[in-house]
Amino acid sequence: MNIVRIVEGTSVDGPGLRTSIYFAGCRHQCPGCHNPSTWDFNSGTPRDVEDVMAVIRYNGFNVTFTGGDPLYSAEAILPLAREIVAAGYNIWCYTGFTYEDLMEHGTPAQRSLLEYVAVLVDGPYVAAQRDTNLIFRGSANQRLIDLAATRRSGRLSLWNEA
Repeated sequence: MNIVRIVEGTSVDGPGLRTSIYFAGCRHQCPGCHNPSTWDFNSGTPRDVEDVMAVIRYNGFNVTFTGGDPLYSAEAILPLAREIVAAGYNIWCYTGFTYEDLMEHGTPAQRSLLEYVAVLVDGPYVAAQRDTNLIFRGSANQRLIDLAATRRSGRLSLWNEA
C-alpha cells in the first residue's frame, strides 16, 4: 500500500486524537479537493502492515483512513484494517463513494474493508455545498455513517456525537 503521509495526533478526522493515514490514489478528483497531491496512485511510499502498526501502537490513538480514497486500495489495505481492529482501535474512513454505491457496486474487497470500519464519511466533496461549520466533513452532502449501528439494525444509521 502506498501511503502519502501519516499524521499523528490529529483532531480533525474524527473524535479525539487520531492517527490519520493518507493513502495514495483517487479517481474522484473532486473540484476543490484539499488533498490533490494524493490523487496519484504512485505517490507516497510503499509501507507494510507492521511498519504502520508500529506508528499506531506508539501513539495509541484510534485511526482514520483518508487520502486519496482508501476504498480504491481496499484489497491492499484490508490486512492493515484487520490488525488495527484486532489491536483494539477503531477506524474511521473517508471516501468519495456513497455507502449505497459501495453496497450495490463495490468490489468484494471494498465491502470487506467496511466490515472493519466504525464510521464511514461518504460522498464526494462538493465545493458548492462547502460548510466550515460541519464536524468532520467538508460539504453538506457528506454523511457520517455509523457502520456498527447500520450492521446491527440493518438500516443506515448516522453517527451521533453524543
